[in-house]
Amino acid sequence: MSASIKPLFLDLPAVSDFVALSESSIQKLIAKEGFPRPRQLSGRRVGWLVSELEAWADERPIADNLPPVNSAYGRAGNPANVSSN
Repeated sequence: MSASIKPLFLDLPAVSDFVALSESSIQKLIAKEGFPRPRQLSGRRVGWLVSELEAWADERPIADNLPPVNSAYGRAGNPANVSSN
């Protein structure tokens, strides 16, 4: 039986995947104090606490608008999750 351990900290690429924002968008939000700041892990390493990222995500407002039409499409206009027959 293997145990799955939830990570405590994430690096910037993992944070980007976790919250579905680009790394540059995250850095801009941090500069505007609109995103959790990273924690110092060692002399040259920082990481974000997963619990703080989850809290930030929970605080996001519910959107009134739907995603753009092209946001779920892959190549040649085919939906990413649907195979063409």
